[in-house]
Amino acid sequence: MDHFVITGALVFDGENSLGIVDVEVADGRIASIGGNRPDGVELVDGTGATLLPGLIDAHTHTDAQSLRQALTFGVTTELDMLSMPEQMIPLRRRTAASNDLADVRSPSIGLTPEGGHPHQLRKGEGDPPWPTANRPEEIAAFVEARIAEGADYLKVLVEDGQLFGSETLPRLAPELVEATVRESHRREKMVLAHAMTAETVEQVVDAGVDGLTHLFADRPPTAQLVEKIAASDTFVIPTLTVLASITGEPVGRRLAEDQRVYPKLTPEWRENLSGMMRTSPRKHFDFALETLAALREAGVDLLVGTDAAHLGAPGMAHGASLHGELRLLAKAGFTPTEALRAATSIPAKRFGLTDRGRIKPGLRADLTMVTGDPTVTINDTLDIQRVWRNGTYRAAAAINATNREL
Repeated sequence: MDHFVITGALVFDGENSLGIVDVEVADGRIASIGGNRPDGVELVDGTGATLLPGLIDAHTHTDAQSLRQALTFGVTTELDMLSMPEQMIPLRRRTAASNDLADVRSPSIGLTPEGGHPHQLRKGEGDPPWPTANRPEEIAAFVEARIAEGADYLKVLVEDGQLFGSETLPRLAPELVEATVRESHRREKMVLAHAMTAETVEQVVDAGVDGLTHLFADRPPTAQLVEKIAASDTFVIPTLTVLASITGEPVGRRLAEDQRVYPKLTPEWRENLSGMMRTSPRKHFDFALETLAALREAGVDLLVGTDAAHLGAPGMAHGASLHGELRLLAKAGFTPTEALRAATSIPAKRFGLTDRGRIKPGLRADLTMVTGDPTVTINDTLDIQRVWRNGTYRAAAAINATNREL
């Protein structure tokens, strides 16, 4: 079905609701919105449904199975936040050639000191070597090597382990973060920072990073730090999903029990989604919600991201967790429309993905159709009827069947 018109659906274009209008798709692109229906074209009935841009998860760690699973839940793009190049390079080629997988972008390996996060989570023997840099003059070579691997952006990790219940970890020196920003910006690449305490967030914002891949959660926000983030135009990916897991908040378990989620996951993924890390006090989750509300009030760009990784990272599941994240944004005071923008047009804009994140003529026909109206009730995003990637309809049953073969 290369040429069709979706009729009768409410349309949320990534920024605003357009009401009930026709959306014409041809050759994988959105051909027109609200125009005259061409004669003889196939019609897709969207009565009682809402058409959304394909959803974007702005923080994952992914593989082929995860990208298939994400597509089942209407997530058509994942922004990976750290992967090994020997896995990600062929995966990027595969996603470019197949509409059975969500698309992906990646920074390749992130800059962390020897023994720094996430080395404490690695299995040890047999792991591939992890390049790093120990002096500012070594940063140019590090950045160049990541770009040669196909990195779309760079990532630095500034983590001492306290929120993960780890022993004290080596922390990336401020001058190395600053050098990474200088070198990456010289090469016209963004730098994103893993920083989960107020102290480290202030450090990386002062260094000029473009985005934060988590909220800080070790203490309540201060007006000064919120103002600094807003003034710097740094965007933030809150990842409330992983913060819930760290603090023992049963967000994943409630999501796994939802009958719109349960049948789409294998038993292993249901168990993973239901788990929790419980490495940090419950009050840290409340700090995170308070910080998120303050950042929203200050006008900071906030992007939906889950930190969904592989089996063994409890509390998360690719695709499903994005819908849980939308619920958490609503809990923090976002309107449904604001939450939807954070999963569509805003990540597309901040990551320079000019061909997606909106329903607009000329853009890719990455689309998700759901029963109901999530601009009124955000929970409706899980009532998924259809998903298209590049204008190709992906039946959830077919995606699930392929997933179980892997």
